[in-house]
Amino acid sequence: MKTLKLTKKDFKKTDNYWMDYIGKEDISNYDGNVEIEGGLGYVKFNSINIKGALLANAGSGIKVGCGITVGYGIKVGCGIEVGDGIEVGDGIEVGDGIEVGYGIEAGSSIKAGYSVKAGAGIEAGDGIEAGDGIEAGFGIKAGSSIKAGYSIKAGWGIEVGDGIKAGAGIKAGFGITCKKSLNIGLRIFAGLYLWRKPTKEELEIKCGKLESGEVCYGDLIETGIEEDDDKVEITCEGKTVKISRESAIALNLTK
Repeated sequence: MKTLKLTKKDFKKTDNYWMDYIGKEDISNYDGNVEIEGGLGYVKFNSINIKGALLANAGSGIKVGCGITVGYGIKVGCGIEVGDGIEVGDGIEVGDGIEVGYGIEAGSSIKAGYSVKAGAGIEAGDGIEAGDGIEAGFGIKAGSSIKAGYSIKAGWGIEVGDGIKAGAGIKAGFGITCKKSLNIGLRIFAGLYLWRKPTKEELEIKCGKLESGEVCYGDLIETGIEEDDDKVEITCEGKTVKISRESAIALNLTK
């Protein structure tokens, strides 16, 4: 697959904090990868729709008036600001924050050095990790774990295939569900409707085990964690063994 490399000459300065794209190629319909030179600060496009991957090297961020659709992954040295949504076939990795007017959908993981913020929902086939907070106007759904250095907020529900960890609090308009441990630095709220009373299901805070955090609003349901849930299979020299997930992560054998 071909790769379009964009440098400083493909952008022009503006009176704002970003530079506008003036390149010849149509990035709103490009059959290939796009790589942006590092050290440019924020660069702005009207929209991005490419079949391959999107890479902005260290010191460069992306601002888009409409949406971003990428066939493979996105990796950006600085942050991403999008007026509409982001849809990615693989993962998203950003050195700074991600801010989107509508939703974020990634086939694999979402990882941001700072916060992840979406006006609608956030959905990842794998895990979601942010150095600061995670916030969605609608729901948050992750195939694996969710980790936030600060708080996690969702207008609707939060559903996670693995565990949830937040340095501060967590709140959801609907319920909170995770199959493994719920580890929250401060307070936990579920079913926070202002216009009607929540149903019994919307009040549920369902997890394998509450490791830490104070349930201030909602009903805690601990389902238990099976012993094998916290273990992964590792094959080495034809032999398969089970080790703790924590050890596997430390050895970079799994996420």
